[in-house]
Amino acid sequence: MRPVFRLLAVSVLLLAGACSSRAAAPALSAPSVSPSLSASPAPSSSPSADCVGRILGGMPVPEQAGQVLMIGTPVAKPRTITGDLARLHLGGVFLAGRSTRSATALRADISAVTRAGGTIPPLVALDQEGGSVQTLKGDDFPVLPSAQRLGARSAAELRDTVSGSARRLAAIGITLNLAPVADTVPADIAEANPPIGAFRRQYGSDPARVAAAIRTAVPASQDAGVLTVLKHFPGLGRVRANTDVTADVIDGRTSADDPYLEPFRAGIAAGSAAVMMSSARYPRLDQQTIAAYSEPIITGLLREKLGFQGLVVSDDLGAADAAAIAPVGERAVRFIAAGGDLALTIRPGDAEPMASALVAEAAQDNDFAVRLKDAAGHVLRAKDRAGLLTCG
Repeated sequence: MRPVFRLLAVSVLLLAGACSSRAAAPALSAPSVSPSLSASPAPSSSPSADCVGRILGGMPVPEQAGQVLMIGTPVAKPRTITGDLARLHLGGVFLAGRSTRSATALRADISAVTRAGGTIPPLVALDQEGGSVQTLKGDDFPVLPSAQRLGARSAAELRDTVSGSARRLAAIGITLNLAPVADTVPADIAEANPPIGAFRRQYGSDPARVAAAIRTAVPASQDAGVLTVLKHFPGLGRVRANTDVTADVIDGRTSADDPYLEPFRAGIAAGSAAVMMSSARYPRLDQQTIAAYSEPIITGLLREKLGFQGLVVSDDLGAADAAAIAPVGERAVRFIAAGGDLALTIRPGDAEPMASALVAEAAQDNDFAVRLKDAAGHVLRAKDRAGLLTCG
């Protein structure tokens, strides 16, 4: 049965893992950015929202399907995605892997990728958390401390580190960083938590402390020109397996009133542009499926209970074992149907089957067609916040 789309009417009105030393001061001059990307999106009566509405109103279904996809491309050779980007109208590009290339070389490649999107450029994303999860390193991108180390330091040091890193990213054309990690790893689990604790990706073991760090990190990044993604909702800090390499990862403790949701609440209140969905299962929230495919978790908990109206991004739906409970194309369909907006896969070959499946589903299910358009609108609003849209 198709999920009940309880937020569609509200959403339409509003429209129209994935995975040290202190950072030095930026060596590059960052481009000018809007006064505060951390601010809430403009109301529907604003010129900005009207721009999104006009673009969305003239967008055919195949282009809507492309807009709700973020496809991986090797960070060493980002331009390999330009053909699919232009042909499928992809909404986002994820720079996969690790690189020590110069900012100048990366800026040229990212500029070419952005231009390939035509009048609706893609969001360009990466994982620049710090510690073990840092896509860009080298002379232009100093090693960043892990979140665990930063979480033990002052708020000023956290803010300066995140802001400095974001300015470097903005200067080369990055618009979306898949960070910060809002997961809390209990002290009695610590490194026994494979996806987060084992790599010290958490800001702490107390959700209140993590929430305080998130309240600092979100505006530090967005005010410097790079939108943030809170991850991995509703939390990966208490699982004992990694969703990337394990098929059925279960968190049997998280509930709708769990204190471990507080860092996500804090990030939402701080204006984070996006939230990333976990691919674990949470039986106390939904006994049927993983969070990324769950209408009760995405629409019911994140949208309705927590009030998040921004961009909902999936964790990797391509190579991750936990997401592989459905054929490739159906993964994107399930995510969008549940209330998600931007389906991420690190595998370039997934773009075509996912886009085709989305178009086919919209053709046979009117409720899904409405939900697809709503999701595309969320992507466009994020692009507008990033300064990517132009309306005459």
